[in-house]
Amino acid sequence: MVGVPNVTRADAVAALRNPLALIAERWTPAPRTVQRAALSALVMSVIIVVTGGAVRLTGSGLGCPTWPKCTADSLTATSAMGFHGAIEFGNRMLTYVLCAAVGWAIIAARAEKPRRAGLTRLGWAQFWLVMSNAVLGGIVVLVGLNPYTVAAHFLLASALIAVAALMWQRTREGDGEPRPLVGKPVRQLVWFLVVASALLIAVGTVVTGAGPHAGDSSEVERMPLDWETVAKLHAVLAWIVVTLTFALWFILKAVDAPRGPLNRTRELFLVLLAQGVIGYVQYFTNLPEVLVGLHMLGSALVWIWVLLVLLALRERPAATVGLPGPAAEAAVGSNA
Repeated sequence: MVGVPNVTRADAVAALRNPLALIAERWTPAPRTVQRAALSALVMSVIIVVTGGAVRLTGSGLGCPTWPKCTADSLTATSAMGFHGAIEFGNRMLTYVLCAAVGWAIIAARAEKPRRAGLTRLGWAQFWLVMSNAVLGGIVVLVGLNPYTVAAHFLLASALIAVAALMWQRTREGDGEPRPLVGKPVRQLVWFLVVASALLIAVGTVVTGAGPHAGDSSEVERMPLDWETVAKLHAVLAWIVVTLTFALWFILKAVDAPRGPLNRTRELFLVLLAQGVIGYVQYFTNLPEVLVGLHMLGSALVWIWVLLVLLALRERPAATVGLPGPAAEAAVGSNA
């Protein structure tokens, strides 16, 4: 039997002040555990986007007509509110699941040895983005689904996905200085791809704000634009992103780039093709709700893969400076 160490008053006070430090002292997660925690936060950030789209597409945006309560008299949805109340309140509850996933990522990152402060900061960045978007979601309800606030709500969710994707990638690499795997012109091309993709997503929110799916059966304000014209601009941007991706793949093949950037670019191209098919089919079939929901999922996946392409252009080995180990001993031996 192993004895339980005595916990002093000072230990209890320290645990209350900084519980993460206490956990880190007593637990060291395996690298795979940290990776899975970061991946769970990324997956939940995508799920919350899809379920948020389901709220809008089922006309349940005002299923809970106020915030933070569901109604003026009830914190939760009531049976009298029916299907729409259940959908809207269910999406609100998923925010707590997202918070749990982000919290798990923060705890795992903080407890990893040696400590990686950058990972922990990325976890906390996700936490504050979730909190900010929760407040913004409440504002969306309070202003009656104003399309500009709905667009901001989606863009903030896209920022959360970006940070979650970055954290997931960082869990799978070291903290050494990043080393580029391709030349500067290729990296510049990828940055053009990132900017074009961000514009594509932003214009997509305008299509949503001007389009027929207002999010509720009542009279909801729409952006004063012809949604079909904006949709055509969205399609032009999509073709620009596809063209840049194909050009990038061709260039990477020509310069015999490493497999990492090539694989991520090929995967992005396939995701874009699937997203394009869904986009055109939904346009010519008068925007059926199921296809619009799939298109929102595709938007999140496109954004993730664009970022993965960007991050694949460099490698970050483990930082070994000042750390004894086989690599350091080998280096000493080679210099002897």
